[in-house]
Amino acid sequence: MHGKTAAAVIIGNEILTGKTQDENASFLICELHTLGVALRRIVMIPDDVEEIADTVRESAARFDYVFTSGGVGPTHDDVTIEGVAKAFGRPIVRHPGLIAVIRDYFGSNMDEARLRAADVPEGSELIYSATTRWPVLATANVYILPGVPEVFRAKFAAIRERFRAAPFHTTVVFTREDELDIASRLNQVVTMNPGVAIGSYPNFESGDYRVKITVEGKEAEAVARAKALLIRLLNPASIVRTE
Repeated sequence: MHGKTAAAVIIGNEILTGKTQDENASFLICELHTLGVALRRIVMIPDDVEEIADTVRESAARFDYVFTSGGVGPTHDDVTIEGVAKAFGRPIVRHPGLIAVIRDYFGSNMDEARLRAADVPEGSELIYSATTRWPVLATANVYILPGVPEVFRAKFAAIRERFRAAPFHTTVVFTREDELDIASRLNQVVTMNPGVAIGSYPNFESGDYRVKITVEGKEAEAVARAKALLIRLLNPASIVRTE
């Protein structure tokens, strides 16, 4: 399938040690699929500058969009900005636009710790929105988002429409045939429909069906052709329903 691709880089020792449960990756999975963007990679890494730099550099080169989550606060373990800057070989600068936002918000309470929130990789873009007070920071094709789920969702909502692409077309077939029995026929559908993704998911929890088969692609006609072939190859009596 052709189209825009993305990676999610979830950053935080607290995620990897179980102190905090990640919610942002599952949110992105649903959001990006709805927008027509294929999420190709989810990586969870610690608060380590070198690890962040290596992961972001590789992901930015391979995918159209990269979304980072976490590590953008004022404490010692918030090193995402430094890692992203290192990924692109850029110095960290204090952005005047962010300084203005911080000054407007904190007034006389503005201090060095708060001003640190204005530090960005040089050449970064600030994406403003009427729905959020704080702009979203983008460095090249990397969108740097906070780890707190409520704030992550709000900031992503502010920029989501810039990622909208041609939608995915998905159809589903449920069959009572066993996955082992239909494997060769599924392979035939895959071989004859290279632009369509075929998924096979066995069901062991209910007797309604044995396998759920998904057919997905960017072109509706291609999906319809693959589905039609699949239905012809399956035992008609085994098909429970299609969606």
